Parts: sequence; structure tokens; C-alpha cells
Amino acid sequence: MLLDPVQSRSAIQHALENRYAILAVNADSHAALTDCLEAAFQLNAPIIIETSLWQLEGHSFGSGDAILGLSRYIANVALLANSERYKNIPVIFHTDHIKGEKTLTILEAAIQGIRFSAHQKDIWLRASTVSLDASELSHEQTIEHILHLCAFAKQNNLPVTLEMEDAVDDGITSAEVAAKLLGSVESAFPDHIHLWAPGVGTQHGFGENMHFSPKTIEAQVALAKKITGREIGIALHGSTGLSAEDLRNAVKAGVVKVNWSTESLFIRSNAAKNYYELMIEKLDKKHTQWKAAAMDNGVNKFVSEIYIPRVKERIRILSGENKATDIMKLVQSK
Repeated sequence: MLLDPVQSRSAIQHALENRYAILAVNADSHAALTDCLEAAFQLNAPIIIETSLWQLEGHSFGSGDAILGLSRYIANVALLANSERYKNIPVIFHTDHIKGEKTLTILEAAIQGIRFSAHQKDIWLRASTVSLDASELSHEQTIEHILHLCAFAKQNNLPVTLEMEDAVDDGITSAEVAAKLLGSVESAFPDHIHLWAPGVGTQHGFGENMHFSPKTIEAQVALAKKITGREIGIALHGSTGLSAEDLRNAVKAGVVKVNWSTESLFIRSNAAKNYYELMIEKLDKKHTQWKAAAMDNGVNKFVSEIYIPRVKERIRILSGENKATDIMKLVQSK
């Protein structure tokens, strides 16, 4: 089931209280979305599906139009998440790595929703949780953007569940910066930030130069509580270079959301490469099986058989297995 912003808060808080993390996959295609939900289904686990600007503007979704891409992306997630097979799996749709001059326009649309009309009926497609990419922003600009989004949600009488980010690749976020970022928003709009993504020594990409310690997570959890008066779970960016032990320790320390993009893309792209290498003879037009080899189902089925077990492995490392039922009971009771 696709969770709304308020339900998503409950899922995040459940993860924090029970010390597990929800895997957040930056899914690059319709096939990747399906595989992620299937992996979550097989493990009875919650899952976060997140998208970045390059997916929204990419050929599979918006083909240059980020707002169209956002509509297609949410519609696809909603259709899958609310289908008979996946309706008991909590699914959060999250905006990630949205940056540049279109940032506020895209995120306002994610909060307000995009109207989809069919058969004389309107459906509003909204994101579950929202963040913006702080990598190209000053701290003042980050605060300004987040405050703008909070005010926009209030003006339109809409709930919004936010992830606030520091420039993750710039090193470990200091206590002073945390106080400035979190404090500025909390004082103006209490209880809007439910995920905090500080720099904790990780890096996006394959993370060859990480300086990560779970103690940094503990310190950031304590800082967030000191600043806001409540516990806020940590969103871990740049997780590809971390070992399974690092991830388990990070979860114990207070990480509730683990972004997964670089390794995910690497697994899928190399699986597709292997498929076409294996099928090279069958892709000759004179071969009797060339159509079956060339069809979309062929490569995607091959990739799925390699990819889904790796997603399940990641979910298990984060202790997310068998948490879906408890979350569904929680969100349905409210």
C-alpha cells in the first residue's frame, strides 16, 4: 500500500523505536520498481522507492519533463503498491536528489499533488515524503527552501513529511550546523522534519574514501533530540561503500532509512550486459528464437533473477524483514 505523508511518519517512527531501517532504493526504471516491491513482498518488509531528477526527466518517465515524470512515477508506484499482490506491503514514495532551478516547482508538485484525470474522475498523485538535494546549496539556502516548502504545505492545508539534508559528501556535520539547520525549521514549523540526513563520513558513489563510524550516528541522533526535543531517525546517504557490519551498527545507532543507488544500478546494468552477451547468437535475425531473446521480458526476467536476491539481502542486513505486518496494523489503526 502506498503510504501518505502521515502514515509514512508512523512507519519511520516504528523503525526508530524498533531499531531497524527501511531500504530506500533509487529505482531507475519501471522494471526496477517491480523488482523492489517483489523483494519486499517476499520478505514481508516495508520499502521506500525514491526518485531523483534524472529519473523524472529520463526517457522512461518524463522524457525531459520533470512534472510529467513525477506523475508517471507516482502513478506507477501507486498502481503496484495498491495492487492485490502488494497491498499489504507498506510503500513510501520519496523524492531524492532534486536540485537546480526547478527544485521548488517539482517539490511543490510532489506535496500538493498532480491531478490525473481519467473516465471523468480526478486522482491526486502525491509523494509520501520529500527531501531536496543540499549539495549545491548554502546552509542559508537549504533553510530557506525547507521553510518555503513548509509554508507552502500550510497554505494549502496539506500534510508534509520532510527529510532535511546537509551536504552529505562534505564530511561530518558539526553540532553548530545541525543546530542551525534543524533549529531554524523546528522553531518555525515544529514536527515537520521526520528524517535527518547529516554528513556522517559516507560518500555517494562507491565510497572509496569513507570515514564512517556508528558513533557519529549516535551523536547526530542525540543532537537532533537536543535541538528539537524529539527523536528523529537518521537517513543514511552514500551506503554503497559500507560493509554489512557497518550497516547493522548504523541501524542500531539510529539509522532508519538507507539510500541505495550506486550498487543497485551497478547490479542491474551488469546483469543486463551479461544477458546480451549470453544472447548474442540468438539476437541474429536468422535465429529461430531471436524475438524471444529481443523482447523486453527476456532481459528484465534475467535481471530480476539476479537483482531481487540482492535487494532481499540488503533488507535483511537492515533488519527490515517481517516488519510490514506491524506497520500496516499501525497505520490502519489511525
